[in-house]
This record gives sequence, structure tokens and C-alpha cells, in this order.
Amino acid sequence: MPLELGIEATQAFEVEDRLLTDVGGTLGFAVLSTPGMISMMERTAAMLVYPHLPDGKVTVGFEVCVRHVGAARRGSRCIARARLREVRDGRKLMFDVEVVDQDRRTIGIGTHERRMIDARPAPAAHANR
Repeated sequence: MPLELGIEATQAFEVEDRLLTDVGGTLGFAVLSTPGMISMMERTAAMLVYPHLPDGKVTVGFEVCVRHVGAARRGSRCIARARLREVRDGRKLMFDVEVVDQDRRTIGIGTHERRMIDARPAPAAHANR
């Protein structure tokens, strides 16, 4: 199934464990960290296109440009959304990404780019010498 512009996916998640920060104890409570938010955005984008990739291809994150504009406390239910908006050179995939909380309040918004690469690593230059 080829990549079609406009396809999108969502992934619900709970703000827990590795997604949390208390900013080194300065907040007094735990919230969704910026790296945790970005992780959910990237994962949603990767999983969106994975079933549509040619055999032997995968994607890797290349660029993230997001704003973390709202807080989501420990235990909050959030939704990450990714929408494929552009394919360049047959391998550069640009996504619109966002995270909203259970009240549909924006937590983060921006863009994410992934590159399509071969799934199998190239042979090592010094192998079998």
C-alpha cells in the first residue's frame, strides 16, 4: 500500500514512568516531559507509515520542531496525533504532530521529519579480513 498524503494516526497514552519529569525536583509534582512528549509524537509518526513502506525499508527520525505549550500531570490521559503532509525525494517524510490531553487541550504541536532507509545495515568495511 503506497504512502498517501493526509493519512493520520493517533495513539492514546497515560502520562507515567519514563514520560515524566519533575524538573530535578523543582516542580514538586511530575508532568509530561518534553522528551517524553516528543517520543510519543515520533512513535506515532513511525507507526503510521510503517505498514505502507516498501519491503526492506524503515524510517528514522531526522528532525523535530515542536512547542511544548501545556502541562499534563502524572496519570493524565493524552493522545498523540501524526499526519503525513509531505513526501520529498521519495524518502523524506514530513508530519504534522501534536499531543492533546483528555480535555482536548493542546500540550504540544509542531512538525517531525523522518527519513526512509534500508532496514538491513550495510556490511562492515572490515568484516572477514
